[in-house]
Amino acid sequence: MSSRGAATARLTNLLSRPRALATRATRLHARVLRATRGRVGSRNPFAPRQRVLALTTHGRKSRVERSTAVGYLEDGGRLVLVASNAGLDRAPAWWLNLRERPEAEVDLGGERRAVRARIANHEEHERLWPRVLEQFEGFDEYAGYTQREIPLVVLEPR
Repeated sequence: MSSRGAATARLTNLLSRPRALATRATRLHARVLRATRGRVGSRNPFAPRQRVLALTTHGRKSRVERSTAVGYLEDGGRLVLVASNAGLDRAPAWWLNLRERPEAEVDLGGERRAVRARIANHEEHERLWPRVLEQFEGFDEYAGYTQREIPLVVLEPR
């Protein structure tokens, strides 16, 4: 990994630690994506090769719809997300929500799509991980920050 990739991973990990601030920032980012139909904010500012969508899930406790900005990779008709939470020990809330209720919606390119989430199987993970790292090599660094397994989440049309 390049020193720039490692430094970016470390910076995003540190910025994600004040949870309330990180949550507000990603929710605002999602609102901007939806309001501008993806014309503003569709690239990750820390990893410009990674595109960003607005993901809307239902809160597993609150049952309230929540939207957040998440980087993604296209794989045929599917979308692939990395549930890294910047390498924090706690899984991202959007992933915890999807595990309980896999139905969600994404705003992408000015359109809203209904999707269903699942964990990538071993073969998919092996095939997709190098593509994920092409977008942001810091994901490898994140894996070293936490003891939890960082899953690849596949969103399929429903």
